[in-house]
Parts: sequence; C-alpha cells; structure tokens
Amino acid sequence: MDRKKRSGWIWMLLCLIVAAGIAAWWVYRSGFNVGEPVSIYIDADDTVDSIAQKTEKTAQPEEMRVFHLFAGLLNLKDHIRTGRYEVTRDLTMLNFIRDIRNHNEKPIRLVVPSVRTMDQMAGKLASQLMVDSASIADYLKDESNIKELGYTKESLPGLFVPNTYEVYWDVSVEKLMERMKKEYERFWNSERMEKLKEVSEYAGEEMTREKVITLAAIIDSETANDPEKPTIAALYMNRLRKKMALQSDPTVIYAVGDFSIRRVLNEHLKVDSPYNTYRNLGLPPGPIRVPSIAGIDAVLNHGRNDYLYMCAKEDFSGTHNYAVAYGEHQRNARRYINALNARGIKR
Repeated sequence: MDRKKRSGWIWMLLCLIVAAGIAAWWVYRSGFNVGEPVSIYIDADDTVDSIAQKTEKTAQPEEMRVFHLFAGLLNLKDHIRTGRYEVTRDLTMLNFIRDIRNHNEKPIRLVVPSVRTMDQMAGKLASQLMVDSASIADYLKDESNIKELGYTKESLPGLFVPNTYEVYWDVSVEKLMERMKKEYERFWNSERMEKLKEVSEYAGEEMTREKVITLAAIIDSETANDPEKPTIAALYMNRLRKKMALQSDPTVIYAVGDFSIRRVLNEHLKVDSPYNTYRNLGLPPGPIRVPSIAGIDAVLNHGRNDYLYMCAKEDFSGTHNYAVAYGEHQRNARRYINALNARGIKR
C-alpha cells in the first residue's frame, strides 16, 4: 500500500475514533432538560419499562435510548429500588440509573398534622408516602403494636408531634412509628420537662407529659386562636385545682362521636363515656385529638387568671368570653345561644 493510501486510511481511522469518542461522550453526558428539580417515585411493582415511562413523562430526558442502554448494561431490572429520586439538569442518565440501582433516594418533607382520629392520621400520612392508609390504620389499631410503642389505645394520639420531618418516601410503617417516638422524646427536651413541676403546682395535681398532652388536645379543640390558648389552659387548670368538672364541649362531641355537632345539647351531655367531662371529674383518659405544639406549649406556659367559665363569643370569631362568676357566665352563654338561634343553628 502506497504512502498516500496509507495516509487516507489513517485519517479515516482517526475520524472514526474521534466520532466514536464524541458519541461515547454524548452518551455518557446525556441527561435531562429540566429547569427546576423534579421527582420520580418508584413503587414496589415498577419495572424498567414503567420507570422509563415515568422518566419520559416527568423529567424531559434528552434521549430515552440512553436510558435503556444503561438500564441494560447495569442490569437495572434486577436492582430496582423503591423511593423518591430527584432529577436535576446536571444529572446524567448514567447517574440516574446508578441512583436507582444503589437506592440513592432523596427524602421528602413529611407533614404530620394535628387531626381528630387515628384514621385521619393514617390517611394524611399515606397521602405523602408509598405505604397505603389501610396499612397505617391497621398498624395503629393493633394492640401489640401500640403496647410495643409504649402507649395505650387512649394515649396513642399523644405519640405524634405535629411538625415537618425529613423521611424517605418508601419508609415502612414500623420505621415511621419508631421515628415518631424518637421525635416525641426529642420534643420533650429538658426545658419542657422542667416546666412540668410548675404546671403541676398550678393545677393542684401531678401533670405528666401525658396529662399535658390530654389537656392541650382539649384546648386545641376549643380554639384555633393560638394567643388565646394560654388563657384557656389556666382556666381548665383552675377547675382541676378546685376539683370542678372541666365541662368541655369538645370532650362531649368526642364521646358522642359526631364531629359535625356545632351545638351541644342536653341530650349530648348525658352520654355515658369516660370522655364526657360533664359527668366525670378530671381529665379524660387520653387526648381527644393529636394536639398541636402551640397547644402543648400553651399548657406549659399557661397564663394566670381566676377564670372558671368560658363561652364562645356571639360574633363567631372563634374566641371566647371569660367569667369568674357563674352569673356572668350565664349572661355570656345567653348571648351566644341567641346568636345560634338567629342563625338557625340547631345542632
């Protein structure tokens, strides 16, 4: 082969090598055209094909053939890991496949709300996680699980401290409840624990964490107005100290089991339940809802007053009129009853 032909072949080979290098580099660097980061959620029943569909729909990949290439080379079908995976503009398809294969998932910000029932809690948590609500609800109803957590059916709502937590989307129910228990202990730090002694002195009885939570749940059910809560906390502890029934309407509603009640009637007050604080002295056997942090801290940082009675204001502002004497309370109550009648609210 003469020099001219040899030179031509060399140049052709070099061009092929360069082209192959460019192609390899493009494949290696191929990624996504997203602006803001997006999330891809992989379930337990996902396959390579379903992941590809989610990726193509959500993450604007530059070339899906690259996805299938690396999925095959890395044997993704045998290494699919559930979770939330974050796709950014800087992420390559290769690293995306590696993230799934290596379970390099990103946490979510789980909102634990203040709700009335454990069924509601199960629904709220499941709406943010991979686990379904039935699984959470069943776990929270199982007496052995409740006992293992250190609670009873009555005290269980106190396990949850409403806040936002970083957890993995595919966290198991068991791991989630372990996390909630740890967050509960973290919430009850030395500063809050030190306040229990003063609260006990004001209430005239030992106020444990559980009792504070139970009272906080009542206060949260009485008002959504956080600045008013320390006043209500003092009022109820005044009644505890004087051995007076708490006579809290929300506890009656809880005992009846009808949360649509807007007007507590005499027939409701007759319900035979340990949660009926018109018929039973002291606090009910457990919280009537998952209390808020504001509610708990309102008890720990309660006001100081002589109030023994409260009644919702007739302007339906969600706040209350307070009274020391029963006669004054009756006048407040009459104004509120008249307002209910004027609006046609019968129950």
